[in-house]
Amino acid sequence: MNSEKVVRDDPLDMSQYRMEHLPVRVKSTFEQWLEKSGIFIAIAVFALLMMGEAPAFLQNIDSSILSKKALVHFNEVGAGQFSAHGVAMLAIFCCAVILWITEAIPNYLTSLIVIIMMVLTGVLPEKVAYAQLGHPIMWLNILSFILASMLVSSGAAKRFALWFICRFGTSATPIFYSFMVINLVLSAFISATTAKAAILMPIFMVIAAVYGARGGENKNNFGRNLVLQNLLQINLCAGAFVTGSGANLLAASLIAGAIGGSFFFADWMIVALPIVVCMIIIGWLLATRVFFPLAPEERLPQIEGGMERLQEELKSMGKISSLEIRSILIFVTILAFWATDRYHGVSATAVAFIGAIVALSPRIGVVNWNQVDIPWHLLMFSAGAYTLGAGFKQTDLPNLVVNAGLEYFGLDTSTPFWVFYVALTGCMLLSSLVFQSKTMRTMLFVPIAIGVAQRFGYPVMSLALPVALLIEHVYVLPFNSKPSLLLYSTDHYSLSDTFKFGFSMLMIGWITSVLLGETWFKWLGYTPNGVFW
Repeated sequence: MNSEKVVRDDPLDMSQYRMEHLPVRVKSTFEQWLEKSGIFIAIAVFALLMMGEAPAFLQNIDSSILSKKALVHFNEVGAGQFSAHGVAMLAIFCCAVILWITEAIPNYLTSLIVIIMMVLTGVLPEKVAYAQLGHPIMWLNILSFILASMLVSSGAAKRFALWFICRFGTSATPIFYSFMVINLVLSAFISATTAKAAILMPIFMVIAAVYGARGGENKNNFGRNLVLQNLLQINLCAGAFVTGSGANLLAASLIAGAIGGSFFFADWMIVALPIVVCMIIIGWLLATRVFFPLAPEERLPQIEGGMERLQEELKSMGKISSLEIRSILIFVTILAFWATDRYHGVSATAVAFIGAIVALSPRIGVVNWNQVDIPWHLLMFSAGAYTLGAGFKQTDLPNLVVNAGLEYFGLDTSTPFWVFYVALTGCMLLSSLVFQSKTMRTMLFVPIAIGVAQRFGYPVMSLALPVALLIEHVYVLPFNSKPSLLLYSTDHYSLSDTFKFGFSMLMIGWITSVLLGETWFKWLGYTPNGVFW
């Protein structure tokens, strides 16, 4: 028993950082209040919307403004039923957001309720609602967790973590700098933020433990900073490259189609990379100097035996094993194929499929199924989010809301450019608080930006590009993205921690975007008339 306890309490034992071994989150008083009241608020809002009068923008819908998919549905069911489906979609969406924020019930259970409610209210047919679990991105996430498990089970991740700490971990600051570089490099190769989170989580969990942060009741500001900084960097660094996520690629293709030309990797990187570097540095300064300043003892390793213990642990691993070599070769090969997809045409999901098959194969593989750590609750949450996205496409609800807003505020050709710029960038950023799919936000706001630019005679890039560069700001609340939910499960920070830091960065991102409209974007020729004039 004693030996088992020692292993379990050993901060260098990566097996304890599997999802099922993570501690149950200790909720604050405010979070407990939200949990108790959330289900009643959600039911009340759902009932009010379903039984009350339909909002004005869902009455007498002008079919000429609907998307192609929504128009087909409109013609199939008629105006009255289409409006009823829109009301049901709005009610389900509001109910889901309330339940996800308050965590009155587990997030995966909320997603399951969302899926069946979409079916029962007729918003989506069963085949479409249930099919979201088979979305290619869902498969990419599953396969990425298999690959991450391969690195952990082979010992390659532990060896890298120990080498990393021994090389850079003599104090806290070099560690934060190093993760900035690692996240930027990985973002150039890996087009799935969840994959990056899955690969990096065991490494920074070990490093946090070495610095005294074990999660739960053993939180400290080093752990808060390390996990929240990685969450911020995993997302923002994906925005530095057009290949950083599928949503970026979608935005680039939409823009390219609108301008009748091409929008390549280098075009995106030249604009976005300097912005991302500045943002992650601002995030590091804001977190470590304002919100979660490090105490002197938190700046140094707190593991028993200090750095000598870590160096001995690394030495005891001996020479790199054949398992580690195979896992590294598989991983590097996958990175290479992900980075060169424009040349060979094989999708990231297909590449991950092949890599996972090799990793799981007897004799030549590295890992068996029992060693794989897949957080199925996270995948169930994702299925619900994708189902909401399918419902929005079916009802065109976001587009109807935006058009109603344009009419309500009387925006026309006499409206200054900066009003559209500030409004569209603000909507793109603030929408990340409630929408769970970057692809859905991209498909909504980038075409709106393109449409507004074309409608009022502005260059397409002047509005569409600034909006597209804000896709990856999804780090404020735990349900805003899959990496957010995954890292929130580590219990290294509270809901209030992630909100005050994340929302501050969101507002800084908005202000930065506005300033760039008059400077950086103007110098590059994307906003030739500037934002304020």
